[in-house]
Amino acid sequence: MDLSSIGRHIREARRARNMRQEDLAERTGLSVNYVGVLERGEKLPSLETFLDLVNALEISADQVLSDVLAVGYQVKSSTLGEALAAVSPRDREMVCDVVEALLRHVAQEKPQRKN
Repeated sequence: MDLSSIGRHIREARRARNMRQEDLAERTGLSVNYVGVLERGEKLPSLETFLDLVNALEISADQVLSDVLAVGYQVKSSTLGEALAAVSPRDREMVCDVVEALLRHVAQEKPQRKN
């Protein structure tokens, strides 16, 4: 299990909010160096620190944990739905066509992988 994705998601959320590491450190009472260590995936935060981070970033814990949870695909699906809602109907249809083509390809490949 690759836990470094937790730090990557924290960094992505911070950047999406145009926050600097210094801003996040100030909001959470952490040092800037420790925020960097967490974002690089070198350490995992304690539960209390994790809660401070997600609250400061105003995100849900499952967004940060989506790559390490067995049901993380639901978070990704929700995020994809939000992104699709923000594009034009024409672009949305194009994205759906691509996804459907990929799913057909995966379905065709499954029997070959079992051999």
